[in-house]
Amino acid sequence: MRREGLPASESRAPVAVLFQALPPPVIDGVRKPAKQGGYADSGADIAYALREAGVPVVTPVANPDPRVQEDWVFGDDAAGIEAARAAGARVLWANTVLFTGHPLEDVLNDVWIVGQDPRTQETFDDKWVTNEALRRAGHPVAASVLVSARRASGRLGLDALTQAQLEAHALSFPLVLKPMRGRGSQGVVRVADLGQLQAVAAELLAAREQGVPRFGDTLILEQYLAGEELTVTVMPPARFVLGGVPHDYAHAWALPPVRRFHHQDGVAPYSGEVAVVDNSEVLGPAARWEPRVKVLLEKCALAAGLLGVTAPIRIDCRSDEQGTFRLFDLNLKPNMTGPGRPGRQRQDSLVTLSAQAFGWSYRDLLAHLHSQAWRLRRQG
Repeated sequence: MRREGLPASESRAPVAVLFQALPPPVIDGVRKPAKQGGYADSGADIAYALREAGVPVVTPVANPDPRVQEDWVFGDDAAGIEAARAAGARVLWANTVLFTGHPLEDVLNDVWIVGQDPRTQETFDDKWVTNEALRRAGHPVAASVLVSARRASGRLGLDALTQAQLEAHALSFPLVLKPMRGRGSQGVVRVADLGQLQAVAAELLAAREQGVPRFGDTLILEQYLAGEELTVTVMPPARFVLGGVPHDYAHAWALPPVRRFHHQDGVAPYSGEVAVVDNSEVLGPAARWEPRVKVLLEKCALAAGLLGVTAPIRIDCRSDEQGTFRLFDLNLKPNMTGPGRPGRQRQDSLVTLSAQAFGWSYRDLLAHLHSQAWRLRRQG
């Protein structure tokens, strides 16, 4: 599959921002939890900031109200995409969860896309598949195993799980139990012993959403990393000018990392409950030069390159008892909220905080991502 980047002649192409109107599909028996509002809040932030930056933006209504998020975004279903194109959009900003068979696939040759390739996003939305790919490539990933109610191929059975089995996989309590396809910290729980593991796992496996198992029949049991947590935003290859200085990144590259704190029972709380600005801060310049942090940023950039990403991703990392950082969660659809609209002054996302430390305002970041739009290369 060959892609082409947005040419200079299309730099003023009108943009439409898509939000998640489609229900997430059931993949391997799991329906990924949908965010309430389908990212319309961040979609409106993006559209509003782009328009303020002078980028042509088309909207569902002629005079969108900055306080009404639905005024700024189109649904990501076929009807929404058609409406956006009929309104004049030549760039579709996919601020949504993509998957194989998503309606966006039908127009990848015809419009420019800001976002991931749908097939790539579906593949690496599976945390187990992603971590296994990174582990095989030699990246420092947290140790983990798959568990289900009863033993099956490639899974340990929770009904007869023993301490010895865990130790054989380099695991010891406390551990982290989490879904294979989750969103944010939903369903992520630190467990202290076998008894708590059994109880929490039973609750997660029994959970239902729209008649479908919310977390599937298989969970990931993972090494709990008790050290410092850093979130790294990795950008796709790019060419741009910052402060009058040209930059050329031929490979994926990392923005300054963000330190997370004020965890709740060992887990960073969901940003919808605790604002990112209340439990996160950009790592200072001196700390970024620590050898272990430099190695981490290099590993994160290589990991993003391995996945072939076409838009920013967020990688959550923690240090182990030896102080070595390990990757434990990759998010191909990071939150992209930002300030600008009335009442949204405290809506900086982790990506936005990283960009600010790099020297980009929220508008600067979005303008850069707009310039990185792509489409599938047309034949002939």
